[in-house]
This record gives sequence, C-alpha cells and structure tokens, in this order.
Amino acid sequence: MKRLLASTFLTCGLFVAAGSAMAGQAPLAASTPDIPISHQDRVYAAEQFSNTVSVVDPASNTLLGVIRLGDPQPRNLSPLYRGQVLVHGMGFSPDHKTIAVVAVGSNSVSFIDTATNSVKHTTYLGRSPHEAFYTPDGKEVWITIRGEDYVSVIDATTFEEKTRIKTPAGPGMQIFSPDGKYGYICSSFNPETLVVSVADHKIVGKVKQASPFCPNIAASPDGSQVWLTLKDVGKVQVFDAKPPFDVIKTIDTGPITNHVNIVNNAKGTFAYVTIGGLNQVKVFNAKTFEQVATVPVGKLPHGLWPSGDGSRVYVGLENDDALAAIDTLTNKVVATIPIGQAPQAVNYVSGAVTSGDGTANLQALGETDHAVQFVLHPVGNASEQSTSVSLFDQGLTQVVQASVSGLEAKKDYVLALSNKADGSGPLQAIASFKANPAGAGIVNALGPIRQLVQGEEGIAKRYLVIASGTLGNIGKPVQIQAMTQD
Repeated sequence: MKRLLASTFLTCGLFVAAGSAMAGQAPLAASTPDIPISHQDRVYAAEQFSNTVSVVDPASNTLLGVIRLGDPQPRNLSPLYRGQVLVHGMGFSPDHKTIAVVAVGSNSVSFIDTATNSVKHTTYLGRSPHEAFYTPDGKEVWITIRGEDYVSVIDATTFEEKTRIKTPAGPGMQIFSPDGKYGYICSSFNPETLVVSVADHKIVGKVKQASPFCPNIAASPDGSQVWLTLKDVGKVQVFDAKPPFDVIKTIDTGPITNHVNIVNNAKGTFAYVTIGGLNQVKVFNAKTFEQVATVPVGKLPHGLWPSGDGSRVYVGLENDDALAAIDTLTNKVVATIPIGQAPQAVNYVSGAVTSGDGTANLQALGETDHAVQFVLHPVGNASEQSTSVSLFDQGLTQVVQASVSGLEAKKDYVLALSNKADGSGPLQAIASFKANPAGAGIVNALGPIRQLVQGEEGIAKRYLVIASGTLGNIGKPVQIQAMTQD
C-alpha cells in the first residue's frame, strides 16, 4: 500500500510521499492521505492594514516575502487609487495552484498564482465581501457578500460571477462538505446558518445560531460535523453535517472567539479555536467536545489552518504581526514568524510550488509594515492585562486597534487619551464602542497616535485609557495603559 501511494497522485495533483498516513486534513476528506511538510508547501496570511499577503515556507518557518495587493494610508485614500484595501479573507483551489484573496474595503477578490505569486485576475463584487472558498470540484468559488444579502458564485475558469445565492443579510463565511454535496453558510448579522445544495444552489437546511455573529465555519474531514464560531458571545457551535442538520453541542470558549479548524493526528480528531480576548488557542476533542489543551500564542489570534499532515497548526496573530506554528502532538508553539500588519485569514497550501524556490514577485516587508504594541489593565489591578492595543504604522498616521476584554457586557465605552498615567484629568476620546455580550470587542481608530503616546517631537506624552460612557458623556477610566510597553 505504501509503495502504491508513493507512485500515485492525489486528485488535487499533489505527490504523496511513501508512508503517508490515511488521515486527511481540512478541507479534504478523511480518506485522502496526509501530505508531509516540505519546502514546496506555503502558508499564506491575508493582512488587513498593510494590504499584503505574507508567504511563509513551513519547512523552515521563514517569511519568504509578501505579495503587495495595495498601499497603506494615506495613499489608498486617493480617488485614483487602484490597489486593494482591507485584505482579509482567503481560500485556495483544490489543485493548490490558486489562492483567492478577498479585500473588504475595495470589494474585490484577487486570484493569485501560487507558483509565481502574481495576480492573474481581480473580480469586483458587491459591498464588503468577507470570505472566499472553492467548491471541492474546483469549478466554483463562493464568496460571502457580508455587506449585502447573498453569496456570489464565481466561475473558477472565467473568474466571472455566474449566479447568486440569496441569504439573510450579512452572510459571514461558507465552507463545503468534503464530498462536495453541501455548502454551509453562517451569518454575521442573523442567527441562522444555511445549508445549500452545491449542485443546484438551493437551500436545503437551516441551523439556528446561538447568536447573530458568526465570522468563521469549518467542516470535519470525516463529513460528520460542522463547527462555527460566535464571536459576540464567545462560543462555538457544532451541528450535524448531514440532514436534518441538528445542533449537537454549544461550547463556551471565551471573548472574541475568532476562527476554528479541524485537525487529524495520531491522537485523534481535534478542533482548534482562536480566542482573541484571551490570546489563546483552545483545543477540543471533536468526539467528546472536552477541552484538552490551552495554547498561549500571542496577541489577538485570528485565522488558523493545519498543515497537510496535521502535525502543525498555523495561527495569525492580529495584534502581533506574526504567525505562530503549533505542534499538534505537544500543543506547544514551536515557531513565531514576523509577517505583515493584522493577519486575518490563514491558509496552508501543500505543494503550492512544484519547481524552483517559489519566491518570484515577492517583496520585502516595508518600513510601514510594522506595529507598536501596548496593554491596558483594570484600574487598581496592574497584574491583569485585559486589553491589547496595536498601532499599525501607516507612515504619518497609525491605525489603532484595541482587542478589548474584561468590560461589562453591552455597556458603552470610550477609547481615549489622558495626559496623566493614572487616567485622571480631562480625556480626549478617539473612538466609542459598545462591549459585546462577552464584555469584549475590537475597536479601531486612525490618527497620529504613536506620536502622542510616545511623546515624540516635543509633544507631551499621552496615555491610552478606556472610560465608561459615550463621546458626549465620558465617565471615569476603567482600564489604563501599563507603564511598561509590552
């Protein structure tokens, strides 16, 4: 059997090394052989504020370079700007020759050749597309148009839209059963996941979500389960992948529950879930739903994807500008790789490069592809770090992103600047927000914040705080900036 596997090809066109275990990794079926990690593999991360795709060699855990799809601010504010903005979602073709990269701000999907790292086509879509993925037969690409109420179905050969699947407003993400029969579409605005027949694009099932905000969904390689994350309430939900699509389990996971993916290894089948508010990846046994591990990874873990043999999971660290590699047998971080700004979706593509070193058309990280990090702690409790803040350098200005947790659920707050370290005195608001039902949230603002908080060029140093209240009625600080930069 080993000799036979060593001399044949997978249907996706990848050579299988002798001795490969029959386990199968997402999005493939469990019956497909594992693919050992090699220098031909690539890990891709879609980066929201540098508008890049980082390209990593997992065999050496090194950044090879970035595919630059757009510019940082303020260049991307021009009415003549033609690049992409808010690079965010990602999926890859079954033959592993193409990645589809969604840009939320410019309403586009860029189809990138994995061999040459070059864009071969860009398709423009409806308002605020979110995630893209190929059907298992490779004929279609489904893209959730989260700013509207449909999934755009793209012909994978012509790159043109062929039809639309009507959904409730705000479809979040779609993924497919390994056999290609069903597409599962969760919602970011409505508490309902749709099940769609891939053959005729008809809705064949509905699953009640425990909350309206699902950003991510994954199907198990054995075709038995679908897992989805509920970011606003800090839960994951599991339902039967086959009719009648009953909910099997709802699990409390933690604030800012971002993405989920399924891994097969020698110990069994596991769901890996990124918990942004805790800076952890939690690991659950997919059979018993028991939590079996907690992996500290860095600030605001977001997207994740397993290697072709399930031995590693790669995790994008949104507020650390890094990619963490987790050994799935030990559940320890074995490498942390610097990449572009605010990684969102992550894909692991086995055999992406079939010849050469695969570095054509890659660029180095630029001077503005970096960030400065701070942490905030509750007033009177300096030992607890509740909020991480990244200042993503855009040149003259920075994008401020705070991964907030530890607040009262559904209460109004303001991210502000104080001229005193203890947060006393007048506060200058830079963003207002409402904490989600888990007492957490992601808060963004734009301005010359780094200069203010570091006291550059003769400017008096300011301190970041979170205060209760609204822009018109700011209350007392509840979290203040730690005195040492993290």
